[in-house]
This record gives sequence, structure tokens and C-alpha cells, in this order.
Amino acid sequence: MQELIQRAVADLKRARRVSALTGAGVSVASGIPPFRGPGGLWEKIDPMEYATIEAFMADPAKVWEVLLRGMKAVIDAALPNDAHHALVRLEEMGLLRTVITQNVDGLHQKAGNRDVVEFHGSFARNRCLACGGRKTTAEIRLDQMPPRCACGGILRPECIFFGEDIPAEMLWRSRASARECDVMLVLGTSASVHPAAYVPVFAKEAGATVIEINAEPTPLSGRISDYTILGAAGEIMNRILERLVA
Repeated sequence: MQELIQRAVADLKRARRVSALTGAGVSVASGIPPFRGPGGLWEKIDPMEYATIEAFMADPAKVWEVLLRGMKAVIDAALPNDAHHALVRLEEMGLLRTVITQNVDGLHQKAGNRDVVEFHGSFARNRCLACGGRKTTAEIRLDQMPPRCACGGILRPECIFFGEDIPAEMLWRSRASARECDVMLVLGTSASVHPAAYVPVFAKEAGATVIEINAEPTPLSGRISDYTILGAAGEIMNRILERLVA
């Protein structure tokens, strides 16, 4: 691992433009459980019953009560961890330009990253279905279900439900960022959810070095990634930063 960390340091020192793709593994250390895999939310709640746009529009009170109330409590309490802070530090150093995230928790912005492409939207923000007004999730009160805007309209999170399309702007921005970078960091993602999993492929095709930091190998490992450093994203990024600024 030491050799791979040193390799990552050398690649970052040579980089002119770095992009990062982050997934659920980045936010686990902030107390936010993943949706998929062992212990994930979808083991406890059927996503086809509670996480489709059809389910929300048919019975928003049910979806808010069963799924979104718990998500709000977790996200309201969550704070950025070492992985988030490391990406902010890379941005402050003039290396990192864009974070492309599959997460819906808003922690990259809370940590201080300025250019964040939220591939799956954000649960940290909500939009009124009637007037289009917006409220942060922290501002919403849950003493009525579903929560409503001051105009009386129903509030919905700005995350992407199953059955909704990824916004074209997010697709365009993520692809452009991938093709313009010379190093892409892939942090804490299973690389199994498409189309986000194609982002490192675009970077690789454009000639970028793809550095994967994950708890376990993914479909990218040994194929798209130039090398994979196995471990917790925050711990590995801290070790890279220590050597990068030395």
C-alpha cells in the first residue's frame, strides 16, 4: 500500500486538473449508511414501494413517513469526514476542479467544495410541487405528513427517485469534467450504478490516470483504474495529503 500511496502522490503532483467521483463509501464515516449492499437501506425498505417517483406521487405522506423521515434525521446530524475535508484541501491547493458525487447528502458542499456535480440530486434540498419554492431539509418540520410549503404545496426532496431521469445538465457536466481532467480520483463507489459508473471510463478514454480508493475491488479495478488502493477513503486520503504537502 505504501508504494501505491507514493504513486498517487507523484501522479497528483504532476496533475494540472483533477476530478473526483465519490460514492456511498465516502459518507459511511459520517454515519450515513449505503443504500445497497450488506446493511444497506434497501435491505430494510423495498425501494420499489417507497423510492420510485410513482410511489411518491401516489402517496407522498407514506413515503415521507417510512423512508424520508429517517433519511432527514440521519442527514441533519451528519458532518463531513476526513475524505470530504481532504477533497476540499485538494481544491484549495489548486488541483481539484470538480467533485462528481453519487451521494445525496450535501456533505461535499458542507465541507467547502465549490464545484459539485450531484449526479443523483440532493436530499439536502427540497422543492415545492406547487410553487417551485425551495427549502433545505434542515428547515423542514415533520409535524404534518407530507411536509408542506408556506403556499400549501407538497415538498419533495431534490434527489432523483427511481423512475426519474438524471438531469441532462448533470450528465453533461460530469462527462465534461471527466474528459478535461488528467487525474481522476474514484472514492468509495461500487462502480455498479449506471450511468455514473461510466464517468471513470470517459476519463480513461481521454487519457487521464484513474486512481481508485475503495474498501474492496470493483468492476473498475484492473480494467479502467490504473491502480487501486484498498482501504477507507478518509484514511487513505489523509496519508496521501501528508506526503503531498510535505
